[in-house]
Amino acid sequence: MSQQHSALAPAPHSAEAKRSDWWRDAVIYQVYPRSFADSNGDGMGDLEGIRTRLPYLRDLGVDAVWLSPFYASPQADAGYDVADYRAVDPMFGNLLDADALIRDARGLGLRVIVDLVPNHSSDQHEWFKRAVAEGPGSPLRDRYHFRPGKGENGELPPNDWESIFGGPAWTRVADGEWYLHLFAPEQPDFNWDHPAVGDEFRSILRFWLDMGVDGFRIDVAHGLVKAEGLPDLGSHDQVKLLGNDVMPFFDQDGVHEIYRQWRLILDEYSGERIFVAEAWTPTVERTANYVRPDELHQAFNFQYLATAWDAGELRGVIDRTLEAMRPVGAPATWVLSNHDVTRHATRFANPPGLGTQIRTAGDRGLGLRRARAATLLMLALPGSAYIYQGEELGLPDVVDLADEDRQDPAYFRGAGQDGFRDGCRVPIPWTREGSSYGFGTGGSWLPQPSEWAELSVEAQTGDPGSTLELYRSALAVRRAQPDLGAGDAVEWLRAPEGVLAFRRGEFVCVANTTGESVTTPAYGRLLLASGEVAEVDGDAKVPADTTVWWTTA
Repeated sequence: MSQQHSALAPAPHSAEAKRSDWWRDAVIYQVYPRSFADSNGDGMGDLEGIRTRLPYLRDLGVDAVWLSPFYASPQADAGYDVADYRAVDPMFGNLLDADALIRDARGLGLRVIVDLVPNHSSDQHEWFKRAVAEGPGSPLRDRYHFRPGKGENGELPPNDWESIFGGPAWTRVADGEWYLHLFAPEQPDFNWDHPAVGDEFRSILRFWLDMGVDGFRIDVAHGLVKAEGLPDLGSHDQVKLLGNDVMPFFDQDGVHEIYRQWRLILDEYSGERIFVAEAWTPTVERTANYVRPDELHQAFNFQYLATAWDAGELRGVIDRTLEAMRPVGAPATWVLSNHDVTRHATRFANPPGLGTQIRTAGDRGLGLRRARAATLLMLALPGSAYIYQGEELGLPDVVDLADEDRQDPAYFRGAGQDGFRDGCRVPIPWTREGSSYGFGTGGSWLPQPSEWAELSVEAQTGDPGSTLELYRSALAVRRAQPDLGAGDAVEWLRAPEGVLAFRRGEFVCVANTTGESVTTPAYGRLLLASGEVAEVDGDAKVPADTTVWWTTA
């Protein structure tokens, strides 16, 4: 039997939107506004562009849209340096555009989650500008981490912390004091011990909740509280965590009181609004602390994202994730790509062990096969899943961008920094023709490869073998199958070496992570497969790097 694409239609989104526990099995689509759709031809994506493409997302079958930052910003770090949390940057539109987008999404049965950046602001934020202008002793300096330097004349940084983007985590201002920035110098860290910071962000939450958003993705959720006294690392080794050098005093226990206060605000609003944590922690058990019943709703599963295409490793992280989330009653989340890591179609095209920032294209055919199989595996697991824009087209990373085209700030700092996030941020293609393949009427802020014409939405729509149609079918089947979506366990089945097989009620998933075809039982009626599957006399021949869905009903 060849690959099947289900003809099952998605259930009406309006009915889904009324569910109070929608987030437990939601499929959430990440939109990177710069690179999704450009409405005015200036080469930069915008809110109106996103708005015009919302029907595409509804038809894809997702439940919610997560928007990366679109706030007023100098764009030193692509909008993660916020100057005004209550304003839209003119490059993306204005507040009326945001309101229209939220309203249109609601009309289509789509929820909207916006990014919140509470660890740091822009150095052009009014608080920080005044703190610098007023000099030492300014009360506004207490809202950040200003310190005198070390050395005879204060010429050395206050401690030995390093920026995630490379180089010292401290910058000296003209009056001699230093300020802390765990990312770029244009991103000074807030001091969350100061009550004004908490007051401000509680107000910001209410502003956007009153606008109608359905939740917040919290950037650097593990970083708000710093180790008391800002101690030197000294002899402590920096922790290598999922490809990012992070300070061992991230993930301080004090962050949890902040989120308990935030949860009280969110629960005042109807419609089951949610928080999603970007919390890079050493273990899934530490991640579970963020999603206790009185804190946040979900946390990204970066341990899963960083796992190689290997049956044993995948089973291990799946089991650990489900076990960690079960005691706190939170759903597991599953994600394969985002705006900060190499797309999984490229990661899986390369040998394992290279981390989440990869600079070579590898075997693209192999990478796409594994990416398609990994998607069906991810969507079969209990809990909520995240899709990064363009992965439904099978897009690889653009690994050969010229130096002069790159804009990732980490690329320009400190020796040894990866700084290759631009490759996953290239604007996505919508049509076969046009100067930017339908992204807009002009060019695009990062150049698109010519081969993307045949990866466009237009080229793949209606092609039963395309990755786009595989995603559409998978999301339709997931919505129609009662045993898919929410849950906290899988029943593992006996399977050949290198193969994952599990049951969820009347649903069975088999994922072959090996480089060879394997024979497994044909567990029932074939629902969907990421590659060609042959069934003979009750057995199924599952090709290399292929995932298959069956129902025993």
